[in-house]
Amino acid sequence: MTPDERKTLMMMRLQHAFTPSYLEVIDDSAAHAGHIGAAGGAGHYRILITASQLNQLPRIAAHRAVYAVFADLIPQEIHALSISVV
Repeated sequence: MTPDERKTLMMMRLQHAFTPSYLEVIDDSAAHAGHIGAAGGAGHYRILITASQLNQLPRIAAHRAVYAVFADLIPQEIHALSISVV
């Protein structure tokens, strides 16, 4: 999967799971080019999301909910996620 395809898939899954009022998926993979996790092609991503379901949860529960959306992609396609529920 290309980085653009991965980012599109991530956005689609988040839209479907949470219907966010704001969503941004940022590919930070280039900043981690020498990192061991990046060697296999898995990406580093930053997610900024506003969704009523997530805003009502404690922070750790909101992060777990987002990670659950990508369970089948970690660690093969996604090496690292930074999640900000805003």
